[in-house]
Amino acid sequence: MKKIAFYDAKPYDKTWFNEYSREYGFELKYFENKLNADTAVMAGGCDGVCAFVNDTVDAETIDVLYQNGIRVLALRSAGYNNVDFKAAWDKIHILRVPAYSPYAVAEHAMALLLTLNRKIHHAYNRTREFNFSLSGLAGFDLHGKTAGVVGTGKIGQIFIDICKGFGMKILAYDLHPNEELGIEYVDFATLCRESDVISLHCPLTKETQHLINGGSISGMKDGVTLINTSRGALIDSEALVDGLKSGKIGAAGLDVYEEESELFFEDFSNTVVQDDVLARLISMPNVIITSHQAFLTREALQNIARVTLENLSAYFQDQPLFNEICYQCKSMPSCDKFHNKRCF
Repeated sequence: MKKIAFYDAKPYDKTWFNEYSREYGFELKYFENKLNADTAVMAGGCDGVCAFVNDTVDAETIDVLYQNGIRVLALRSAGYNNVDFKAAWDKIHILRVPAYSPYAVAEHAMALLLTLNRKIHHAYNRTREFNFSLSGLAGFDLHGKTAGVVGTGKIGQIFIDICKGFGMKILAYDLHPNEELGIEYVDFATLCRESDVISLHCPLTKETQHLINGGSISGMKDGVTLINTSRGALIDSEALVDGLKSGKIGAAGLDVYEEESELFFEDFSNTVVQDDVLARLISMPNVIITSHQAFLTREALQNIARVTLENLSAYFQDQPLFNEICYQCKSMPSCDKFHNKRCF
């Protein structure tokens, strides 16, 4: 039975991984610690590693894992911007879960939008104190408003469908437009200028880092609502604070944060958090921050566990690694693998 070092383990992870692990012939060794260069040595004696999106898989971590006999690392996430793929090349195979429930993330994005718009969070707190005043709770009709969707992959497409259900007009921006979707693509400046709501559904790359910055915010409609359920570093957090203070941004719903790696998924309720930007955002009445929970549905957790274990099973049984990714895969079409052969 192969032994897998499972980092950053949470109770909700264990439910489905425990359910499926023996079916796939794995023993899971759970660690609450995040994976990094200091904790990688804990994987010694294991056959593989399972990591999450906020673990640090840099060159130093990869070297320690490799020296301890690890040749495969399975990400239980779709995102992989935390991996140094060049350092992993020819050492450790990197596998991921490309999609577990795009519905979960898209629905959470709409939940943030609805909550912000109709002030549900404020109304909830008021009525718990038997305050039934409606003052300050007015929102706006989504019907007829323009939703600017940045990124039109599976999650973006589902969010577009949800917005259409509310009768919203759709504008889309993507570095690689999919003309078969039958939606209106515009340049990013136009999307910012004409959208009442902007929702981010694109990956974090060199091209998209700080896509939302002081310049792009200045070109937005006054009072725009900004939603981010993708990656925190798509937004320059200090520029976001300035936009909220000036009123240029009317509201922000964030499930991710630029500096979340040392904070999210942990309990700091009895700690003075040292991140002043995050503290300011949380204190604002027109901001809702959730702790990277958009993926968190029963269906998604079940899919994550099964696909992660299928990926590992395929590796150990010398089968094709359909969900492997490397630095050459990221620069298609130079990669000749096309996800049906191993990267090396």
